[in-house]
Amino acid sequence: MVFLQKQFYPLCIIFQMTMNTTAPEVQLLYDLCETTFSNSGLSSSTSSQSIQILCSLLDTFTPADVGLKEENPIDDEGHGRVARCTQPITYLHIHECDSFTCLPFQAFYASFYHVHKMCIFCFPTSSVIPLHDHPEMTIFSKVLYGSLHVKSYDCIEPTCIRESKEPGCPQVRLARLVMDKVFTTPCRTSVLYPKSGGNLHCFTAVSPCAVLDVLAPPYREDLGRKCTYYIDYPFSTSGNGAQISNGKEEDYAWLAEMETPDDLYMQPGVYVGPPIQV
Repeated sequence: MVFLQKQFYPLCIIFQMTMNTTAPEVQLLYDLCETTFSNSGLSSSTSSQSIQILCSLLDTFTPADVGLKEENPIDDEGHGRVARCTQPITYLHIHECDSFTCLPFQAFYASFYHVHKMCIFCFPTSSVIPLHDHPEMTIFSKVLYGSLHVKSYDCIEPTCIRESKEPGCPQVRLARLVMDKVFTTPCRTSVLYPKSGGNLHCFTAVSPCAVLDVLAPPYREDLGRKCTYYIDYPFSTSGNGAQISNGKEEDYAWLAEMETPDDLYMQPGVYVGPPIQV
């Protein structure tokens, strides 16, 4: 009986969710994450069914579920391209916890990766989160409103490293392009894993948008989960001697580490959605 309870516990939680129609969506998300993740994020016993259940719940989220009001793209366009690029990305703190982090986009990790939290990131048009990684982490991403361009890579295994021809970049690492597309609401939740699914990605706001992310586990530098930013270069720039076993050259790029960008412009906001009951 105990074994069955462990195997089907996520399903039991979903059943309870359908019965408890008064619980806020963000509370249901928190409760499901608590049952799905161990202290180290996704464990080896986490089933694909549990992942699908979590994605199904995230798929139902709307801006109102986390206290957001969708911005009017027409109003945003009135600022002009230069003005939009100088507008900050806003992060809203929701909740701190030990085993996972929920953030509609993990752009503020450079200074907040050591904090376990749930939060929201809202993007003005044309704002960019540069290419960055998620070491030993699994990320669930749900666009709440607007349009977001996502470009993602997975590093090639075994590791392929070359001396860079680019100034200031001593080494580059070969990576395969996984995704290069625009997500426009309504859209499904996407998932990336430590070694697959596009673990390194870049976000560019096509319109005002917000992204809800669940990180399992969160960034934590002392445990080797440090956020690193990258620049991508075409395969042809350092391709001498490198072998491509699958796909075309256009499907690959060389990634060079970079410092945290100085123009990653953030501002804090106030979360006004439903509170989390622990």
